[in-house]
Amino acid sequence: MNPATMRHRMLYAAPIHLVSKQLAAPLSNELQEKYHHSSARVIEGDSVKVLRGEFKGIEGKVTHISTEKRGVAIEGIKREKLKGGNVDIYIHPSNVMITALNLEDKWRQNRLEGKKPKTVKPKLVEQKEIDKPKEDLKPKEQQKEKNEEKKEQAPKQKETKEVKKTAKADKEQKSQKSKKSDK
Repeated sequence: MNPATMRHRMLYAAPIHLVSKQLAAPLSNELQEKYHHSSARVIEGDSVKVLRGEFKGIEGKVTHISTEKRGVAIEGIKREKLKGGNVDIYIHPSNVMITALNLEDKWRQNRLEGKKPKTVKPKLVEQKEIDKPKEDLKPKEQQKEKNEEKKEQAPKQKETKEVKKTAKADKEQKSQKSKKSDK
């Protein structure tokens, strides 16, 4: 099969997490020098400039991103419908250049600056406070409590075994008596 056909088929059948990565666009020269990255994933709020196609030269903010249509809707680029109303036109991100980044997301900002993105972890102080009342008991007292619990459980298990044994013995005696009466 033709390599181009295979490539198009793979792009069309790509899972969502790979399609999301395909929605990246090149950065402007100023942004490349600042962040030392050549491209970034386009998100809503980024300012972009169209480089190719019917709308070449238009600048605007990204209003919507569609992974299904594999494109971005840009402010000011719309088409009129025959029945009236306007529809967004989706442009592929490879035909667009990012001129200003939306850095409201701290994770994205850290990623672009080359820092490791930090995730918020819950503090361990709360767990230690919860565990403190249990630690008030001395280790010997805790062991005594565990031993008492085991002693209480052990006779119950023996009783159930003994009850089962007596029930089996009663059944056997009845069966033997019934066999003797049959003879």
